Amino acid sequence: MERSHEMGIFVRVVDEGGLSAAARALNLAPSTISKIMTRLEERLGVRLMNRTTRQFKLTAEGEEFYKRSRAIIQEIEEAEASVSRAKSELTGPLKVISMVAFGNYQLVPIIPEFLARHPGVHIDLTLTDGKMDVIEAGADVGVLHGNLPDSSLIVHRLVDDRRVVVASPDYLKRFGAPREPEDLLKHNCIIWWNAQRHLNRWPFDGGRVVTVKGNVMVDNGETLVRMAMAGAGLIRLAEFVAGAAIRDGLLVPVLTEHTKDDTLPIYAIFPHRQHLASKVRAFVDFLDEKFSPVPPWRQG
Repeated sequence: MERSHEMGIFVRVVDEGGLSAAARALNLAPSTISKIMTRLEERLGVRLMNRTTRQFKLTAEGEEFYKRSRAIIQEIEEAEASVSRAKSELTGPLKVISMVAFGNYQLVPIIPEFLARHPGVHIDLTLTDGKMDVIEAGADVGVLHGNLPDSSLIVHRLVDDRRVVVASPDYLKRFGAPREPEDLLKHNCIIWWNAQRHLNRWPFDGGRVVTVKGNVMVDNGETLVRMAMAGAGLIRLAEFVAGAAIRDGLLVPVLTEHTKDDTLPIYAIFPHRQHLASKVRAFVDFLDEKFSPVPPWRQG
């Protein structure tokens, strides 16, 4: 059995979530997969996973071997692709990780177009508001905004967004619009709950910061937007979330002369490799096409 084949089977077991699932995907008997895994562990002299036919859990050695093996398998796939297919004929999985809001509002609407251009690619999209760790997640590319992680990842800047303060036309009709940041203390603002409470300190140009208050508290961005459109109060959020609602007249920006410096850079990040996978390069080029120089939330 070739080492690369054993390695590929191991990666498939992890990606599929177990021996049985990998066996079905590869059209092999579960007992065959189990024997291959046993042979691999015996050759390496370590246990890679604690497993049954239904589930498994990687050991520390298994986690490390998976990360390295996945990168090697991808390099093998790209080496084969470079001599057997044209660049436009991309195939295989592309694992993308992004923050929830940007993923839902901006990536989900454009991914079908990318897949239509490259029907041989299938995307595995993970959305999280937790720590963005591309390597730990086994992702090919991550899309994030705000502060960059302290790592050796390759960073590609896509676009500079900005944060805006908005409210519904109904709210502004009833209570008027704030003229200065300090006026927010007289208004009802929709505030974040628990771990996100630092987002209730709204910064403005000139170093001014206002700690806002209100009678509605939420724990996620989607609810924040819906509450604002319903007229519950003012919110501060990224323009890539509010853009469509502003364009449709459902939300109205305020204090714009005080938020010119409230920028929010958006990046694509990916693991450092000497030869970047062509499907990753194609995806990043596609993001550039869609978000630069004018992102879709500012068009029209």
